[in-house]
Amino acid sequence: MKKADLVAGTLVIVGALNWGLVAVAEFDLVAAIFGLDFGETNAATRIVYGLVAISGLWLAARAGSMLSGSSRSQRVTA
Repeated sequence: MKKADLVAGTLVIVGALNWGLVAVAEFDLVAAIFGLDFGETNAATRIVYGLVAISGLWLAARAGSMLSGSSRSQRVTA
């Protein structure tokens, strides 16, 4: 799960930076990377945005175990 958490975290950071750029500079980095203007989308940008959304959901679901420093496989019952 650590690799999935790392990939999800990276994508969430990319999404957060993109939204920050949208708010501050009206610049959509993801669209620019794919040669599009602000607000334009194509299949590639929708995939990136979808992966960012899935990553956010993944991290939200895992937040409790990540913050407590444990996972289901590491818990020991007495």
